[in-house]
Amino acid sequence: MEKYDEKTCRCALNRIFGFRPATAHALISMFGSAAGVFSADRKTLPPGVAPLFSDSNLISDKEYEVAEAELATVAKLGARFITENDLCYPPLLKECPDKPLGLYIRTASEDGELAASMQGCISIVGTRDISLYGQEWSRRLVKAIGRRGSRTAIASGLAIGTDITVHRAALEAGLPTIAVLPCGIDAVYPQRHDRDATRIASSPRCAIITDYPTGTAPLPINFIRRNRIIAGMSRATVLIESKVKGGGMITARMAFSYDRDIFALPGRADDIRSQGCNLLIREKVAEPVISELSFTESLGLGKGADHTDSRGNELAAMTARFSGHFDKDTIGLLAGILLSIRENRGISIEELAVQHDIPYRKVHELTTMLEADGFISVDLMQRCSVLVK
Repeated sequence: MEKYDEKTCRCALNRIFGFRPATAHALISMFGSAAGVFSADRKTLPPGVAPLFSDSNLISDKEYEVAEAELATVAKLGARFITENDLCYPPLLKECPDKPLGLYIRTASEDGELAASMQGCISIVGTRDISLYGQEWSRRLVKAIGRRGSRTAIASGLAIGTDITVHRAALEAGLPTIAVLPCGIDAVYPQRHDRDATRIASSPRCAIITDYPTGTAPLPINFIRRNRIIAGMSRATVLIESKVKGGGMITARMAFSYDRDIFALPGRADDIRSQGCNLLIREKVAEPVISELSFTESLGLGKGADHTDSRGNELAAMTARFSGHFDKDTIGLLAGILLSIRENRGISIEELAVQHDIPYRKVHELTTMLEADGFISVDLMQRCSVLVK
């Protein structure tokens, strides 16, 4: 019976060389396997390798025992540790020179169906300080992917702003989504998205993944390592909004270094949240997103209903929802407000009151109804935008 289990050894090497995966891969290549690394004869180690083996740290029986205990802890959490030898390890990530030795994963799906959803994965990333324009286009692009018949996964980082908008839109569209954490699988960052993480982990063909050991806090340095997984597992990366320096830009440039397709949503020249996108487009690193149709065609997705102009559908759905509950005049006011919001993204409730010459209290009541039934969203500044169906 072998003293060292291969998966446990890979878990240990991932813990030791998480920020230097190339070193771990080189050792596995040198000794034939991760188990071979741990069972290597310490007396005959090459000079350049010997310092990596120590009784007090790095490659040692002590670290192997720590990895054994961690795998037991991970199992109790309803998660597991997978390696590139497992079917559900992201296929494109295997091609990256800095691929993780393994991933911790929470999912309710079988390996085969999860592997199928990760095939051709598309990542959508961007700023935490997302605008209404960015929110709308995040949802529009996800919905467009779903309408074109694709069942591929949408990957992002579960963060505030763009990431969580994308994850929620994917679930609403019936698409699988993969959330990549900057911390251990025993936590969720940010904590406010714990319910979303639970929903993702329990939804078909979806998963929460990370290469960080349990107990790892979401320190700033951890996000770059997280971003390379998002970029590496995706055949295409879409940048919605970003400053010139930001996590989304890092992910996009990493994806470019992996020779993946890059897309960026153009924005106003004077909008700091669009400067990163506009720069990538100017540098010809990214293809501009000019419509849902051109975007899905560039991705090579199958044909489906396009619905690039949904105003008629929105009004019909709204009328059907409220008919029988309100008189024609109220339905007319709701339709007028919905069209105004569609044509003036970010219009405030106060501006709607002035535009339609209706008391503020009445407009607030009508927008609350539209928001409650999922036709619009209203932010903390009372700015309104249409929710893409």
